Amino acid sequence: MEKKSTKTISVNRKARHEYFVEESFEAGIELFGTEVKSLRAGSCNLKDSWCDISNGELYVKQMHIAPYEHGNIFNRDSYRERRLLMHRREIHKLMGLVAQQGYTLIPLSLYFKGSRVKMQLGLCKGKQLHDKRSDMAKRDAQRDIDRALRDRQKA
Repeated sequence: MEKKSTKTISVNRKARHEYFVEESFEAGIELFGTEVKSLRAGSCNLKDSWCDISNGELYVKQMHIAPYEHGNIFNRDSYRERRLLMHRREIHKLMGLVAQQGYTLIPLSLYFKGSRVKMQLGLCKGKQLHDKRSDMAKRDAQRDIDRALRDRQKA
């Protein structure tokens, strides 16, 4: 069996800063040819994007894929809603969690898996300001520890 290689297109770094990621899921994404060509060039932004469930289908909204340079009339709107492809039972599970427990679905990353474009979704809860500050303090402390160890090994 062949192992499919993955190539990261875009990562939503703001998502891990703004939200607690409880669980992550993989979903396919329905795209047109010029959008895939644009993604191969690496022009995608997930910063302000989010996911919504309507009529039993999962959509990603506000994801920006820049228009393909050489695509003329076939280019689509760069901020259009794009349907995500998941099994129906997974979508129903997510629908229940989002509706009842105050979770939201945030795209974490977009990548190629083989020749297919996949999206990693996070089931997230929002962080308060004090949570963000404590995360930044932990990150700074870890950076200081790593720096001290590196300096000590040099000496």
